[in-house]
Amino acid sequence: MQDLVQKIEAYRKEIEVFEVSTAQQLEEYRIKFLGTKGIVKAIFGEMKTVAPENKREAGQVLNEFKQFAEARYEEAKGSAISNEQPATEEEIDLTLPGDPIEIGARHPITLMRNRIVSIFQRLGFSVADGPEIEDDWHNFTALNLPENHPARDMQDTFYISQNPDWLLRTHTSNVQIREMQKGKLPIRIICPGRVYRNETISARSHCFFHQVEGLYIDENVSFADLKQTLYFFVQEMFGKDVKVRFRPSYFPFTEPSAEMDVSCFICGGKGCRICKHSGWVEILGCGMVHPNVLEACGIDAEKYTGFAFGMGIERPAMLLYDVTDIRLFSENDIRFLKQFKGAT
Repeated sequence: MQDLVQKIEAYRKEIEVFEVSTAQQLEEYRIKFLGTKGIVKAIFGEMKTVAPENKREAGQVLNEFKQFAEARYEEAKGSAISNEQPATEEEIDLTLPGDPIEIGARHPITLMRNRIVSIFQRLGFSVADGPEIEDDWHNFTALNLPENHPARDMQDTFYISQNPDWLLRTHTSNVQIREMQKGKLPIRIICPGRVYRNETISARSHCFFHQVEGLYIDENVSFADLKQTLYFFVQEMFGKDVKVRFRPSYFPFTEPSAEMDVSCFICGGKGCRICKHSGWVEILGCGMVHPNVLEACGIDAEKYTGFAFGMGIERPAMLLYDVTDIRLFSENDIRFLKQFKGAT
């Protein structure tokens, strides 16, 4: 027992004079006294040599020594950290290259939107914008969808709960109505923007997506003008060899109405998973503006005619960039977005 006490006293004095003024010295202290092979752990191993009647007293002495060694370490830790000086200007190597700043990439939806807009701008179309929160009249009624019209069931709408007369727009046609109300004719606009529909989110559909709609109103505008405009668009977008077909359809705000398909540019019309093995891909709906819509906006339907068309942005983006899940566009996964660096 006496030998153990003498050892502890010797170690106490060694701890008291051990210089700990830097982080390196602090680590040396920890290893020597408190490490797994340090003095504190080693001296605790000598308990087995102490007589049974002295073990209680020896245990108290050892615990006091351990607490003393740990307290010295905690005390020295604060002073060692404060003594560490930051690097001075002279110690910084200014010749080293700086950390590179990673350049971002345009979002694929933005790339496709800009591409569509640029094509129609070459035809004289200007860009118009409008609110995403819209009233019922601009979103439905003015587009020949009066209350209780069955065509309203075609669109699952997000209504504002405090006021059901307001909603998240289901298409960018509300921008067309607002432009027609201004009465500045002729009108030749495209309306890109985000729209909302209460749909189940899956690989092919989402509760919000993006559209580009177009409107041209003037005297003597015909369906032939519409077809030639869209022919130019698809050839500029998908190539000169693309084939086009129009299928009769129904939209309450156009008459006559049609849907336009293009030959699948992935398989060349032979049939693949993108075109569901039909050889054709639907890309937009179109038609001549219904006279009721013109009259609702104060435009003389006897003097003026016009055409309108609308397309989603996600679908052609998925085709062009071979994206199989529409949800990737809104998940902000940096691994996905990095693939479009440098794309135009």
